[in-house]
Amino acid sequence: MKSGSNLEKVLEAGHFAVTAEIGPPKSGSARIIEAHGEEIGHAADAFNVTDHQTGVVRLCSLASCAILRRIGLDTVMQMLCRDANRIRLQGDVLGAVALDVKNILCLSGDHVKFGNHPEAKGVFDIDSVQLIQTVKIMRDEHKFICGEEIAGEVPLFIGAVENPYADPFEYRTARLAKKVAAGADFIQTQAVYDVPKFATWMGEVCDAGLDKKTHILAGIIPVKSVGMARYMKKFVSGVEIPDGMISRLEDAKDVKEEGINVILEIIEQAKEIPGVHGIHVQAVGWEEIVPEIMERAGLLPRPIL
Repeated sequence: MKSGSNLEKVLEAGHFAVTAEIGPPKSGSARIIEAHGEEIGHAADAFNVTDHQTGVVRLCSLASCAILRRIGLDTVMQMLCRDANRIRLQGDVLGAVALDVKNILCLSGDHVKFGNHPEAKGVFDIDSVQLIQTVKIMRDEHKFICGEEIAGEVPLFIGAVENPYADPFEYRTARLAKKVAAGADFIQTQAVYDVPKFATWMGEVCDAGLDKKTHILAGIIPVKSVGMARYMKKFVSGVEIPDGMISRLEDAKDVKEEGINVILEIIEQAKEIPGVHGIHVQAVGWEEIVPEIMERAGLLPRPIL
């Protein structure tokens, strides 16, 4: 075991894993984070906490994860290359260990132009692949990347993200291979709507043997309105929503219910794709729907290890 996290135990035991996302508030209220955790804490094996997602200032991921750890949830702390240099990033890794956060997700970060401080300067001292490698060196070699020794263990399960749909498509597997070689223990993908294209990518992943070296969790974003589906199709980079899905939502009498049905079908198909070890649910302001989706997908109760 690299970290002893619940997520690691579930994946290493061969269970189909579920992670879900909790968005922090634009306040210092611990109670808001606790309330989300209490509401959906039984519905996933671990919970990602976003870090200033889309460049908007919110309660930081490290503090939010520490709050969720107090109520017994396994958490995935997000770390962004956008906002910090290598000194701060390594310090936050140690902070995670000190606060019993056992999973870290390494990301580049959304461009600041999308957020509420578009004039902010991105840092990008190191990139996401280098950040993965940094955390691995800290964990496995007990060293900072400058070569100095770390006093004590750094038990962490290291995660990264991948977008199966980004152009050029033929480079996606090679990009994933770099992250796996750097030390990514698990991968959470961009939202899956075009299942056949995702299955094609997973075929390449398995042919390269990467499914034996890392755990891949398919991204799931529930859609609760036609407008949301159209917006993501047009404006969210790397999200490919088939026209047939939008037509299906347009024709539905109950759009939210139809949106859930679509997601349930995608989950069922994802479970049958070789190399997929779980799902990552990003409910984007609709966290309360996660337990219902997991129940209807036959993914509750979660394993206790």
